[in-house]
Amino acid sequence: MARSFLTFATATILNAVSAGYSYGFDIVDVTGMPGGTVYPALRRLEDLGYLTSKWEKEQVAQAELRPRRRYYDLTRSGRTALAEAVKRYHLIEQTSLAKGRDPKLSRA
Repeated sequence: MARSFLTFATATILNAVSAGYSYGFDIVDVTGMPGGTVYPALRRLEDLGYLTSKWEKEQVAQAELRPRRRYYDLTRSGRTALAEAVKRYHLIEQTSLAKGRDPKLSRA
């Protein structure tokens, strides 16, 4: 597979998945990026082979009275691409995406 240059935004999204944020809204929340940026990037990253995804069972979503979630996992090539992006974008190393922290509240 040919290497693809990752933008800072896509590298940040891969970093979020690597840190355990595994579905779209969770990634939107932790990165602060709009859904119109995150969801297309997730599809592109999956097309590149950096992520895999699977839908949760309908029963789980129904029990929680919400739409089904699509969960993303980082692939081996995704980990490699992220490592290369971290070298390029030093700011990603300084960004802590510790699972379980309180999300930053919107000013909207």
